[in-house]
Amino acid sequence: MKFFTAATVMALGIQAINGFAPNVAFKTARFASATSLSSTAVDMKSSLATAANEARGLAMDSIAAAKSGHMGLPLGAAEVGAVLYGDQMQYNPSDPQWMNRDRFILSAGHGSMFVYSWLNLAGFDLPMEEVKNFRQHHSMTPGHPEFPNSEHNTPGIECTTGPLGQGIANAAGFAASEKMAAARFNTKDHKIFDHHVFALCGDGCIQEGVSHEAACFAAHEKLDNLIVLYDSNDVTLDKMADYTQSEDVAARYEAIGWDVITIDGHDIDAVTKGIADAKASNNGKPTMIICRTVIGKGIPDIEGTNAAHGEAGVKFVDASKAGLGLPEDDKWHVSDGTRSFFGDVQAKNKAIYDDWGKTYAAWKGANPALATQLENGIAKKQPSADEMFAAIPPMESPAEATRVSGAKIINNIAELVPTYISGSADLHGSTRNYIEGGGNFGAGGADKTYAGRNLYYGIREHAMGSIMNGFGYHGIFTPSGSTFLVFADYLRATIRVAALAELGVSYVFTHDSIGVGEDGPTHQPVETVSGLRVIPNLDVIRPGDAEETVGAYVASVDRRDGPTALIFSRQNMDQMDGVDVNTRRQGVLKGAYVAKKETGTLDTIVMASGSEVQHVMKAFADSPTVRVVSVPCMERFDRQSDAYREEVLPSSVGASGRFAMEAGVSAPWYKYTLGGKVVGVDRFGFSAPGDIVMKELGMTAENIKAVVGK
Repeated sequence: MKFFTAATVMALGIQAINGFAPNVAFKTARFASATSLSSTAVDMKSSLATAANEARGLAMDSIAAAKSGHMGLPLGAAEVGAVLYGDQMQYNPSDPQWMNRDRFILSAGHGSMFVYSWLNLAGFDLPMEEVKNFRQHHSMTPGHPEFPNSEHNTPGIECTTGPLGQGIANAAGFAASEKMAAARFNTKDHKIFDHHVFALCGDGCIQEGVSHEAACFAAHEKLDNLIVLYDSNDVTLDKMADYTQSEDVAARYEAIGWDVITIDGHDIDAVTKGIADAKASNNGKPTMIICRTVIGKGIPDIEGTNAAHGEAGVKFVDASKAGLGLPEDDKWHVSDGTRSFFGDVQAKNKAIYDDWGKTYAAWKGANPALATQLENGIAKKQPSADEMFAAIPPMESPAEATRVSGAKIINNIAELVPTYISGSADLHGSTRNYIEGGGNFGAGGADKTYAGRNLYYGIREHAMGSIMNGFGYHGIFTPSGSTFLVFADYLRATIRVAALAELGVSYVFTHDSIGVGEDGPTHQPVETVSGLRVIPNLDVIRPGDAEETVGAYVASVDRRDGPTALIFSRQNMDQMDGVDVNTRRQGVLKGAYVAKKETGTLDTIVMASGSEVQHVMKAFADSPTVRVVSVPCMERFDRQSDAYREEVLPSSVGASGRFAMEAGVSAPWYKYTLGGKVVGVDRFGFSAPGDIVMKELGMTAENIKAVVGK
């Protein structure tokens, strides 16, 4: 572990101040020669220090105006922000989606005024009026940073953060995605991907288990393009940090394979050298820079205490601004000098951007097929659902589990969508979502390459979900990942954020019900499908046979504005061979469809999903007045027109004629049965062969027929 102080940096000379480190080559387009830097270095340091204090002032004024927010981090980490946005990060505010920009993730998302201040100063399209409207309705500055979606569009925000620890894991996903992009698209003649991923976190992020899961993954896969800055200030919200933690964070991260540097986080020289050294290191280790800081720095009445975490400093703002050299009566003050300085930063970054553009044009001319694949991936341009259906032949499968059907279909999808990737939390052999011939992602070895399309996450479901989100935010690849359905709650928090951020990621959850059998109630997820259904903007699809599984996979890839959970069985189920292939596939896209139409006067509708559809179809095959409706996805069905929903579930059939069946808790079905009977499983299961568990808990054709009485 290294520790940088001002004295250390000054001993290394003026090169360190400007981002140089001994024996490291830098692009001449970005830096002047070392012999002419002395006065420039002094000006740079002064400009960064001034910008840091003015960013503190913006945070103070916005939080004071909102009477809400978190001052601690924006004030305590101001010098870190100054160095990142004023010197060390590669970005172009005029093209905030530039594919080779450095990424910044504020893992400690409660400190959102940190990033809003720096985006405004750095020239992003975040007007001062929006900074002033911090935490107000429809503003571009919500309480926690939100990835641009249907509610907010804040240029420069790379991902939605707030649930602590997830930002670090998202950053690992960004870094993995960059490694994959570089391996897939860089050539020996043209390097179009070579950016870094920065995450700023606090003690809360370090304490949350997901950050450790992701840190282990990042170290094992040698993601040396990942740099985490730890705002280490000895404070958490309730108490000083030593009240709840005593670990040596540096030793822990070193032990799992990270480079660790400890610096004075208020020393601009040390911060600059720490970041520059981390960027220059290509040793296969991610870097943690422990920035020793004072929380709430600049407000003497609260700085260094847990009171500084939130808005306790508001009443001291005006008195404190003078001590920072800020005019007390000029709210949201930014000096002409700081605006001019960032104008120069923009010009410097624009030159890098323009040089990269020339490289990209040359690469594209030399590699048109690769360019098409990349640009299609970014634009999510792929075959339509109908085109995918046409390209996937009828399954013609025997009775089989939908996880087995999915094993075939995922390879069709991978062929149709070259940027589709898969992964598993140590369960590929059971979840069957491996892309054959796709290679394994990782840091080399006999069968690993960063170009691989199959990720091995280890037994780290929460990190898997966050890393998948990182891939989704990065915007090139379409990620999916798998585990047993009963473990979905380990990554539920990341699914929720994916839904909020409108990310097109998908989850392959297998072993879907009491049909798991012998593993017993610990592994029989009776409540989980319904639990997922209550998450807004998450499509939950539980297909009933192989053709519905085709529809489920196509639906998940075709969706652009939110995630999809694919719920697959371990137990075998009959194929609905009497129902047209296209009807079943298209029926999934619509969420529900008539699988068996009545031949007489309709008086009864029986609904089901997944493995229970076969029982309902069998029970009422010869019942002329009964309609069977397969409901693989409630969310998609609810989005259909009133006319379509009336066509499938006509209002002429009331509650007394409506029934539903699913091997899970019954509550969600009552909105369709209108209070009619639901044959569900409103208890935990038990250990026995799956068919016995199903029979004992009423999941049979005989039982649903008896309940309906026809």
